[in-house]
Amino acid sequence: MTLTDVIEVLEAAYPPARAESWDAVGLVSGDPAQQVRRVLFAVDPVAAVAEEALDCGADLIVTHHPLYLRGTTSVAATTPKGRLVHTLIKNDIALYTAHTNADVANPGVSDALARAVGLAGDLVPLRPFPDDPWRGLGRVGELPEKTTLGEFARRAADGLPRTSWGIRVAGDLSRPVLRVAVSGGAGDSLLGTAAAAGVDVFLTADLRHHPASEFVESGGPALIDAAHWATEWPWLDSAASILRESGVTVETRVSATVTDAWTRGY
Repeated sequence: MTLTDVIEVLEAAYPPARAESWDAVGLVSGDPAQQVRRVLFAVDPVAAVAEEALDCGADLIVTHHPLYLRGTTSVAATTPKGRLVHTLIKNDIALYTAHTNADVANPGVSDALARAVGLAGDLVPLRPFPDDPWRGLGRVGELPEKTTLGEFARRAADGLPRTSWGIRVAGDLSRPVLRVAVSGGAGDSLLGTAAAAGVDVFLTADLRHHPASEFVESGGPALIDAAHWATEWPWLDSAASILRESGVTVETRVSATVTDAWTRGY
């Protein structure tokens, strides 16, 4: 398969036109005509992931986060990002990004997160597109049976990869929980939407003190704040499965390298 063949499958699932206007998605480096035999899926385009790609013989890395979100005027090997570009090009490893276009896809990042923390049955977007009710940010679904906030938090922690951050819970641990909203990555902007959705708890990442405090004080749903990397990692296998099921004859591997920014908790 060529890199172009693989990209066609990925872009059918994650159309670049659905990415936010500020985003940077698509092919970052690599020759579209190059042969691809093995693909590594990872959250972050960092040196540790490039080393993993070298070790496993990957020809392509597909990441969720962009390498240059705000652009650059240099790829000199004087910065970590520049050195990464040099490593990839020297070793004929292509880099491709699916970011906000993967967030809003069906299935996308939040679908994988919802399944990882135990939601069952149909999932609907928390903030759907006006022109497509099955695509959009976040997901809302239900647990197989009602439980408590404390028990759901434990299940969520077990369903997500371990990080030093772990998960943080805001709310009465004995509160009944059945209907749940989730959003992979930073979910501050969806707090009001989650409250209006009538859910019992909203699970996301990167919640700030003041918005979270005001949200809980106002009587909204309980909150669970997980590590950013951990909430997006479940999507990697979902994205890899799209290639596996498409008929594209490439090997896929999901990176187990923890690239969360926070490395130790005390």
